[in-house]
Amino acid sequence: MSVGIKDEPMKKVNEQALEQLRKQLPELQIETAEEVLKDYGHDETEDFNFPPDLLVRPTSVAEVSGVLKWAHEHAVPVTPIGARTGLSGGALSVDGGVGMSMERFNRILSIDEKNLQATVEPGVITQVFQDSVREKGLMYPPDPASRGSCFIGGNVAENSGGPKAVKYGVTKDYVLNLEVVLPTGEVIWTGANTLKNSTGYNLTQLMVGSEGTLGVITKIVMRLLPHPKHDLLMLVPFRSATKACEAVSAIFRAGIVPSGMEFMERDAIIYATEFIGEEPVPLHEEEEAHLLIEVDGNDVDQLMIECERIAEVVMDYDAGEILFAEDQAKKEQLWKLRRRVGEAVKAQSIYKEEDTVVPRFELPALLSAVKEIGERYGFRSVCYGHAGDGNLHVNILKEDMSDDAWNQTIKVGIRELFERVKELGGTLSGEHGIGWVQKDYMDVMFEPFHLDLMRAIKRVFDPKGILNPRKIF
Repeated sequence: MSVGIKDEPMKKVNEQALEQLRKQLPELQIETAEEVLKDYGHDETEDFNFPPDLLVRPTSVAEVSGVLKWAHEHAVPVTPIGARTGLSGGALSVDGGVGMSMERFNRILSIDEKNLQATVEPGVITQVFQDSVREKGLMYPPDPASRGSCFIGGNVAENSGGPKAVKYGVTKDYVLNLEVVLPTGEVIWTGANTLKNSTGYNLTQLMVGSEGTLGVITKIVMRLLPHPKHDLLMLVPFRSATKACEAVSAIFRAGIVPSGMEFMERDAIIYATEFIGEEPVPLHEEEEAHLLIEVDGNDVDQLMIECERIAEVVMDYDAGEILFAEDQAKKEQLWKLRRRVGEAVKAQSIYKEEDTVVPRFELPALLSAVKEIGERYGFRSVCYGHAGDGNLHVNILKEDMSDDAWNQTIKVGIRELFERVKELGGTLSGEHGIGWVQKDYMDVMFEPFHLDLMRAIKRVFDPKGILNPRKIF
């Protein structure tokens, strides 16, 4: 018997309950204007819009706690909202209720240079945080493509990765401790500001990647690293996209661990080039895909040796002429090309983005499966992603597809793709989360008893199921 989690619309906010909230928290900023609610009703997932019934912008932990206590009492859903850059619908207020924007929690509270730690609020923009610690010679490596606009809190909620994850790991590898407000209003710290902690269950890592379903994060203690002094960047073209994928594992087997290794197939580069209005590299007709490869460290001579070794390896996989970024401007141009691919594809058509991930040696098989399934189900895809992690972003374009095919037939193809991913030893999402759009496929990965265990954890934290309802399950 499944453990119950509500999967039907919950209570709307009535005027009496709203008036009580205003009295309890007179300083709380509450928005009810239709245009504001609509603006906060979307993220970057397809063309969905689920406006909350009201939007709150708390400025203190006490206000967050007060809202959640009120919502728990009245059984009103609350959806934590960050920068709305997500791609799985995690910040969509699918049941209306309260949208809780964390945008005013935007302070870097401390940077501890002695212990290589920082304490930040969840509304800090990721790149702002990275730049701030960089000024002190430190590094916060996780760098999702939306780092210029996404919030640290959203990164924690989704366990975000990015290009540097291949060498440095993802968000979970840098979170030491969290201040969290539970759905019932209690405030807890989940761990300790130490590099090691074997004291009880690891609630910190349970919260990381929980997609705003277990608590609202209000403070984050992050581990930092010394910033490497040098980095070198190369763009490698391949006549075969499959060969490009094969080269990924070969580079690691040659004993090299790049700080970034990104895959872009031909259409991804074409769309991104048009979108940014720049042509960082000429695209030759015979080239099917590129790998963008970065190495970093403190010894530039050693990095040159690694680049030479990479060049030797890729030549065995039908690579073309390698472009080395000769200066910082060229490096930034090439990274801009890669980081803007998602926006560029969306400018072409509404799309569904599948965040598939497999062991890196299986990447060629995954790419082949994507294209073969697309042919059978009548969809075109644009693929790119973090090749060094085996993390392939599959953008399925709607273009002129009928609404019926888009909403029904494509789902059958996606399920088949996920089944193939599982066969290859992979899973549904590497860094975007399950959220609203992937929850119907969780049974591909997990048996009912496994899902029931997760639902039971949710119930312990959120007995009335008010926090970010109908996500993940």
